Amino acid sequence: MAKKVKVIVAEEQTEKDNVTYKKKVIFSIVSLATQEINGIASICRNYVSAIKSVFNKNINKGIAIDFDKNGKVNINVFVNVKFGYSVKDVAFRVQENIKQSVESMTEFKVGQINVNVVGVTFNETDSDFVS
Repeated sequence: MAKKVKVIVAEEQTEKDNVTYKKKVIFSIVSLATQEINGIASICRNYVSAIKSVFNKNINKGIAIDFDKNGKVNINVFVNVKFGYSVKDVAFRVQENIKQSVESMTEFKVGQINVNVVGVTFNETDSDFVS
């Protein structure tokens, strides 16, 4: 009979027979899932204040991750969208891709995914629109 495996998130390895995910792994999954979407210019790394990121280990470079009472992952992502793309459609596709990626690569269920559009990035060729 196979051993039961308990999934936990930890900063360091704790016990044998447990699958652990460091928080950096989850941040990397969310970051890559966000950057895969057409219309995303960048993850806005400077939006979350430096003071908050020092005191809160759940915030990392424009991505904030929290766990609720039920063990579900709640994610906040701060992004810049490229000019010409529908903000609503891009945000929806980001939500879908993050949910699918996190749930397929880890044992966690995703609760809320909040996509915060901080700005719009214009192409250098569209310099007529930028003063």
